[in-house]
Amino acid sequence: MKYHKRIVDDLLKDNLEASGAVWVRGIKSCGKTETAKRFANSVLQVDIDPNVAVTMSVSPSELLVGDTPRLFDEWQTQPKLWDYIRHEVDNRQKKGQFILTGSATPDDNARTHSGVGRFTIINMRTMSWIEQGLSSGSVSLKDLVLGGKKIKQDLQTHTELSVIIETLARGGWPALIGMSNNKFSAVNNAYFEQLTETDMSKVSGIRRDPVKVKALLASLARNIATPVDSSTLIADMGEGSATKPTVYDYLETLERIMVLENQPAWRTHIRSSASLRKTPKRHFADTSIAVAALKLDLSTIRNDLKYVGFLFESLVYHDIKVYAERNYLGVSYYRDSYDREIDIIVSGFGGKWAAFEVKLGVGDIDSAVENLKTIAQDIDTSKILPPSSLNIITGTGYTYTRSDGINVISLASLGL
Repeated sequence: MKYHKRIVDDLLKDNLEASGAVWVRGIKSCGKTETAKRFANSVLQVDIDPNVAVTMSVSPSELLVGDTPRLFDEWQTQPKLWDYIRHEVDNRQKKGQFILTGSATPDDNARTHSGVGRFTIINMRTMSWIEQGLSSGSVSLKDLVLGGKKIKQDLQTHTELSVIIETLARGGWPALIGMSNNKFSAVNNAYFEQLTETDMSKVSGIRRDPVKVKALLASLARNIATPVDSSTLIADMGEGSATKPTVYDYLETLERIMVLENQPAWRTHIRSSASLRKTPKRHFADTSIAVAALKLDLSTIRNDLKYVGFLFESLVYHDIKVYAERNYLGVSYYRDSYDREIDIIVSGFGGKWAAFEVKLGVGDIDSAVENLKTIAQDIDTSKILPPSSLNIITGTGYTYTRSDGINVISLASLGL
C-alpha cells in the first residue's frame, strides 16, 4: 500500500532527537504504525506476538533489546512496558531509543510514573485535507494566529458539494483514500460494528452493551459539533435504557480509545455581563464514524444540508487540530450565556489568538461576519490581546480577504 506523507512525520523526527522515547497515540487505523515503521529499526508487535506475554512474566528486559529506535506497536496491551522503557531510557542516557504506538490510553494506574523528561507524546489523527491532496495549504494557520503575511486571493479553491459530502462519509482513513463509495461504506460500517461489539469492551476488560453503545454513538452523531449534555444523550437513547453513570462510563471509554474528542470552551475576558459556557463540544475522531452511526449514505446526507453543515464544522475542527498541534497552538470555542458563539478559537504563545466561523457555503458569510465583529468588540482588550485575525472557513467558497479585513478561506487552501 502506498504511503501517504503525514504531517506528524517531521514532528516524530524532531521528537526522537529531543527525547529518549516517543508515544504516538491516535484512533485505530489512522496510520500510526506505518508512520512509526518509517523511523524504526526494529519492531515488536505487542498485541499479536505470542511471546510477549510470556517474556513479560519471565524477563521483560529482553523485549527492549533491538536496533533503535525500537517500535512497540499497541504497547498499551502490556501497560507495564511503560515503566520498563522509562527505566531503560534513564539507563542508556540516549535520545531516540523507543517509539510506542497505541490506539487506547491505559488506566491511570497502568503508568505508575508520568515519564516526564523521558517521553514525549504526539497525537495522530486521520488524514487532513492537505494530507489527502485536497488542500493546497496556501493559507497558513500559524500566520493567521501569530500574525504575518496577508492571505493571497485564490479563486481556484472552490470545492464541489458532492466532493465534500464524499470526504465526510469516507473519512481520512489512509487505507480508504481513492476507494469507491460502495467499498468505503462497507469498510466503515464494519469498523463501526467492531467498535461497538469489541473495542469498547476490550479496552478495560469490562463488557459494554453493544446496543447501548450504538444508541449513544447515534445520539453523539446527531449532536456532532455541539456542547451536548448527558441528559440529552440519555433522552436520545430512550427512557430507561441508560443512567448517568453508564453514559459517563461509556463517554470516558470512547475518549480512551480516541473515538471521541472534546473541544473545550475558551476562557477569556469579556466586557458584557454575559457568562461563559464551560461544556465542551463533542466531535468524533473522524466524521465517517458519525455517518456510520446514523447509517447514512451519500444521497441521504445530501438531502439534509443543515446536518452536512454540522459535519463540515467537525471536519474543519479536525483539520485545524492537525495543523494547530504541529505548530503548538491550542484549539477551543467561544460561547456565552446569550448563546453567542464562535465555532473555533485558535490560540498561541504570547496571548495571540484568531477566531474562525465555519460555513459550508457562501450564503451565510454576511451573518458570520456580523457575529465575528460583535463578539470581537465585546472582548476586553485591556486584559487580552485583540484577535490577530477574524476568519470564515468555507467548503464551496473561494479564498480572499474582504474589504473589512475579515478573511474568507476555503478549506481547500488551509494548511500549516
